[in-house]
Amino acid sequence: GTWESMGFLVLGRYQWAGMPGAPTTYTFSMQTPMRNEKVGLGLNVINDQIGKEQRLSLFGDYSYRLKMSENTYLRLGLKFGVTNYNNILSQYAQNDEDGRDPISDGEIDVKYMPNFGVGAFLYSERYYVGFSIPKLIRNEFKNNFTNLSTESELQHFFLTAGYVANLSENLKFKPSILTKAIYGAPVELDLSANFLLKDKIWLGAMYRINDSYGFIAQWIFDKKLRLGYAIDFTTTPLQSFHNGSHELMISYEIGLKRKWSTPRMF
Repeated sequence: GTWESMGFLVLGRYQWAGMPGAPTTYTFSMQTPMRNEKVGLGLNVINDQIGKEQRLSLFGDYSYRLKMSENTYLRLGLKFGVTNYNNILSQYAQNDEDGRDPISDGEIDVKYMPNFGVGAFLYSERYYVGFSIPKLIRNEFKNNFTNLSTESELQHFFLTAGYVANLSENLKFKPSILTKAIYGAPVELDLSANFLLKDKIWLGAMYRINDSYGFIAQWIFDKKLRLGYAIDFTTTPLQSFHNGSHELMISYEIGLKRKWSTPRMF
């Protein structure tokens, strides 16, 4: 609902290009404010593949807008949906010198795995702060041959913030941060800096502490159509085995009703 228009977005991410079995993600999403503008609805379809592991997720979103001041709003959100998970363990190659590991026989096939999440997004024309837990249920996957189980869906916590400053009439600057946390793993921190030229072109860079760095570009056509590309390179030992990660994005908005005269900043 924050776009203040019906919007569609398609994104493809190709992680660690050139590495066999590297992760790929395809996303389709749409969102729209309802007639009273306080309620927003959304739909997300996400297809992830890592090696033989496949996840197809379908989630719906609901948000309600609260007016905090003349130009500041808070949206409270709920997410609910299901994930179809499949991992054919018997197709993985392994060293058979000591006999085949029975854990790798069979497959993990979970057709409908429900989950739900919550979030909050405080924003104005120039800044935003958001917090979310997209999946609250810790789902467990089981091998249908040996009954091996693993918690493959854990709770992730996201905290994000950004600000847009006018440097001149034709140049804007947007620094932002994204913090990701999960139990049992180090906290990740992404730092990014983007420049908007003549309200038409975003150019920027990002740095993920102790992990990677990258570059971002986005073109805006008539405030409705956006095309984006991003590339990042790891700083870990994995850098010797792939050619970077690539993202392509296209979005389109219909029925623009934005209160602010400037193009959407986030």
